[in-house]
Amino acid sequence: MAATRYRAPAADGLRIAPLDDLNAIYHRASGITHIVVAPVPELLDAMAGEWRTLDALADAFGLAADERGALIERLDELVGIGLVEAA
Repeated sequence: MAATRYRAPAADGLRIAPLDDLNAIYHRASGITHIVVAPVPELLDAMAGEWRTLDALADAFGLAADERGALIERLDELVGIGLVEAA
């Protein structure tokens, strides 16, 4: 069974504006603005227009095996709100 892969829109598909500890992310395709905190902008940047596995993302952020649960939760949330695709 193949690992789930995740992809965020290419950088030109999002407009990210920092607001102190928050970030406003305008998703051009849906016309929706999302208010998020770190590490969401960093995750989106790591997947911008490219399919990435959970392992590749965890490695990119230096996460240990016991820290991957939080990454899965964030990815599931991003898929749920339409900022990330899963396949």
